[in-house]
Amino acid sequence: MSFFTELEQRAKEINSLLCIGLDPHIADLPEPTAKAALLFCKNLVNATQDLALCYKPNIAFFEALGIEGLEALKKLIEHIPNSIPVILDAKRGDIASTADAYAHAAFEIYKANAITLNPYLGFDSITPFIKDDRRGAFLLCKTSNPGADDLQDIPLVTGQPVFEYLAGLARTWNTQNNIGLVVGATHPEALQLVRKTAPTLWILAPGIGAQGGDMLSALQAGLRTDGLGMILPVSRGISRAEDPRKTAEHFVSQINHFRESAKTTPQPKDRFQHQALAKALFEAGCIKFGDFTLKSGLQSPVYIDLRILASHPKLLFKVARAYFLILESLTFDRIAAIPYAGIPIATAISIQGLWPMIYPRKEAKDYGTKARIEGEYNPMDRVVVIDDLTTTGLSKFETIEQLIAEKMHVEDIVVLIDRESGASTELTAAGFRLHAVFTLRTLTESLFQQNLITAEQRQAIHTFVEETSQD
Repeated sequence: MSFFTELEQRAKEINSLLCIGLDPHIADLPEPTAKAALLFCKNLVNATQDLALCYKPNIAFFEALGIEGLEALKKLIEHIPNSIPVILDAKRGDIASTADAYAHAAFEIYKANAITLNPYLGFDSITPFIKDDRRGAFLLCKTSNPGADDLQDIPLVTGQPVFEYLAGLARTWNTQNNIGLVVGATHPEALQLVRKTAPTLWILAPGIGAQGGDMLSALQAGLRTDGLGMILPVSRGISRAEDPRKTAEHFVSQINHFRESAKTTPQPKDRFQHQALAKALFEAGCIKFGDFTLKSGLQSPVYIDLRILASHPKLLFKVARAYFLILESLTFDRIAAIPYAGIPIATAISIQGLWPMIYPRKEAKDYGTKARIEGEYNPMDRVVVIDDLTTTGLSKFETIEQLIAEKMHVEDIVVLIDRESGASTELTAAGFRLHAVFTLRTLTESLFQQNLITAEQRQAIHTFVEETSQD
């Protein structure tokens, strides 16, 4: 029987997704010895073994105690009942005979049932750990630490961040039902992407408790449709509690309550990605709150400047990915950017989606070809217009007229933010469809829910939209 088949059976039998971390921090021990570490962990196991889906000892805390510490780890795993899976948190990653040796130590010496691995070296670095389907491997995908995005969020030429691409690889590698992924509960937007990419894989989601991950958001983003597929590890939150068993019972109860809530209120596929994007736009200074005079002369409580995206390449790639969720449902031959703010956004979209791009000039060249539209196109091409935001829709009509003059066909306009000042009504009346990643109010609501703006700022935006909207 494969590792995850057994894990799933236990999850159903005891109705728990709680993984208890066995991390004997020296500061938590009465004395810095292997004997004290073993007793500390045994007491946790004795108090919680009917509540834990699995246990996760971190090898680092045992290695820190020398040879005696490693002997204590071996004795600890022997002490855990055979019916409870043990995930050795070792984050190994190597190749050939070295990987074989690591696998032998984890499964034959320490007798763990699964292990965490760093897949940076590729498939051959994990094969020694998964050749027996009774042994599981959790691949580091999107970790919960603050520096995770230094490498894991780097966009590939496909537009996918590295962690999303890895999730796809893991899905194809999982031929024996014994590969899972590690995705931090602190990143619900990443959990949502990984779940979309790898619908059936089990996810080990650290970050609940001491690291501050939101349990409900994590479960809404990462659970499978059957309410399984996630393991929530808690270490210090239980081991440092006055009553570890009572605290573990509380975690199981809370997890199950939120599991039911997540099943009955499924989240839109883009919710958590959009939350993260709204926060990133705010922190980059693309959205400012205060008292501003707009080009139209109106006084506005918010100012949106998406031109600065050109100076934030990682954020620009995330913005482009948000457009994908809309563009994937449309039919078109190429995209057309509106100068000037729309050009860097459309360029990022074009590179990631491999969609040809054109853009109309604000003035026709008076030399060379005297082109009014840059890029290659053909008469009757279906074109989607790309811009940063929309207010009244005037600039969109100017671009559409230029494209139609060249006999291209336009039906859809996609923007990041709709300021809700009449553009949707005007464009719809003319036979066009406006699609927006955010409206001004949904953007504001996301920022408010993340405690980035005050209730007064939120209300000021709603009042402004109500007073100025022509929709």
